[in-house]
Amino acid sequence: MEAQQVIEKILADAGAEAEKILNQAREKQAAEQAQADEKLAGYNEQTRSLVDKAANDEKAHLLAAARMKIAKERLAEKRKILDELFDQARARLQGLADEEYRGIMVRRMLEAVETGDEEVVVDRSDSRIDMDLLKEVNRQLGPGFKGNLRFASAKDDLGGAGFILKRGKIKTNVSLAVLLDQARKELEIELAKDLFED
Repeated sequence: MEAQQVIEKILADAGAEAEKILNQAREKQAAEQAQADEKLAGYNEQTRSLVDKAANDEKAHLLAAARMKIAKERLAEKRKILDELFDQARARLQGLADEEYRGIMVRRMLEAVETGDEEVVVDRSDSRIDMDLLKEVNRQLGPGFKGNLRFASAKDDLGGAGFILKRGKIKTNVSLAVLLDQARKELEIELAKDLFED
């Protein structure tokens, strides 16, 4: 073999080897590119998923805030109505005809009595709870329940109506102000439940 042929053979072999290496590099690059594209697609999917979740979370947060605001506005409106109703109820109770008022006080006193020998404290401005009313309650309590209620030596400020039964240090407040406040608290608890159930 001549030198020229040897050189051509070496060059051909080198060219073939170079082509083989180049093809291997291209295949490796294509495989790496495919792997990178797959990872990128995965990252894009994760990003879309995170964006969707964040958007849904934000939407849920905004909806919850809007619901809470509406519920608070409803509660404020209900409280306003409640204020008006209790103001009207207080005025109506204080404006009851004497006989009707006295009948209610007799029933309330009979319900509140525990021993029958309590002192009755009345409001400074209440002249309708008088000795006749006390005698009627004592008569209805009868001998089995002592029936020995008596007026306390001093009157008190009870908000215009009602009474307190006092026995030693124990006091049972049956003033209309306290009864209305208790009823109001019970209704406000119901309104609060309504706020958080919606």
